[in-house]
Amino acid sequence: MAYIMVDVESDGPIPGDYSLISFGAILVNEKLDVSFYGKLRPISENYIPEALAVSGFTREETLTFEDPTKVLNDFSAWLKLNCKDRLVFISDNNGFDWMFICWYFHHFTGSNPFGHSSQNLGSLFKGVVKDTFQNFKHLRKTKHTHNPVDDAKGNAEALLSIKAEYGLKIKL
Repeated sequence: MAYIMVDVESDGPIPGDYSLISFGAILVNEKLDVSFYGKLRPISENYIPEALAVSGFTREETLTFEDPTKVLNDFSAWLKLNCKDRLVFISDNNGFDWMFICWYFHHFTGSNPFGHSSQNLGSLFKGVVKDTFQNFKHLRKTKHTHNPVDDAKGNAEALLSIKAEYGLKIKL
């Protein structure tokens, strides 16, 4: 399986009414040296300034970003080039990240190369340590900056730590 750690930044809480602004993905392997970064032009006039501010971009900057169809097609090509096994989408908050990536893939390309399911890193860690009050974020090495590639890398580092330190059986 090819585990792809994904992180997204948006200008609101849901796709369609609001826009995916940027996302990062990293192929989870021992080196964490294969990544993708996309910045997408907004698809809606709606945006929440506080949500957009998290991304570090202004509305004016986002209006110069690439067409979502191009970015999603580029991401799909990146996945095909770098992943020969079944794709597994995993993220820190897959309820949010998956929602945007799945919607955008279906809306702009007609299909989602990840299929119909995703994994949640936080829930995985809670199960490994058998404690729903525990959090994996102390296992990140890369600082959480809201640059989605940095954040995906930090989460991938945490997944590798869960494998090494807690004996998670996972084929990478």
